Amino acid sequence: MNMLNEVLTKLFERDLAKLKEEIGMYSNEGDLWRVEGEIANSAGNLCLHLAGNLRHFYGAVLGGTEYVRDRDAEFGSRFVPRATLLAEVDAAAADVKAVLAKITDEDLQKTYPIEVFGHPMTTEFFIVHLATHLNYHLGQINYHRRVLG
Repeated sequence: MNMLNEVLTKLFERDLAKLKEEIGMYSNEGDLWRVEGEIANSAGNLCLHLAGNLRHFYGAVLGGTEYVRDRDAEFGSRFVPRATLLAEVDAAAADVKAVLAKITDEDLQKTYPIEVFGHPMTTEFFIVHLATHLNYHLGQINYHRRVLG
């Protein structure tokens, strides 16, 4: 495993553990699904989105898993049990860890297998983007919990 893989593995482990912690900190499970005012996405939907995003881009695209993403359901589902949310985060963490354990420096410099933003980019660039994307939404969930939960 190269240095970037080690760093990303530690960051994803830390941040996905924090995601589980945030989801677990809602004293009322129903509050995971509340939206109010300008807060358009619930913590539950953001959790589903993060898990689906990682399971798709790491698991299916890079890892060859059978996962099929349903992005509409990530934002359209309501009142998914907390235990299911946490299981999805665990599955995403397993996909990320499996891919990072086997990806090589050469793989990182290759073009990511699918175009995500309408233009090609290296796998290295995109997997770093996935870490920042996770943190962006993790911050939103933390805010949501403190304001609405």
